[in-house]
Amino acid sequence: MIVIAGTVKIDPPKRESAKTVMKTMMDATMQEDGCITYQFLFNPWDDSEVYIFEEWESAEALSAHFQTPHMATFREALPNFVTSSFDIKRYEVSEVSNM
Repeated sequence: MIVIAGTVKIDPPKRESAKTVMKTMMDATMQEDGCITYQFLFNPWDDSEVYIFEEWESAEALSAHFQTPHMATFREALPNFVTSSFDIKRYEVSEVSNM
């Protein structure tokens, strides 16, 4: 399993429009083969901070995700509300268990 996790800063006055774009991206991505979880989570105490969390069945599924039309549309929209570079990490997970 591949886990993607990180943060990005957005322009607070553009938070609602960012939510709309991110929700569209989430909905489309969750339909992709190999996508387990795809979430943008907005920090309730910092209007500029968004957490990113993704789970993918395989590296191949993640690679295919980057080639989708909705990813291209999303990348085009990012400069409209993102104010910094993404701080994102990729984790390769060999074992998962419930707590």
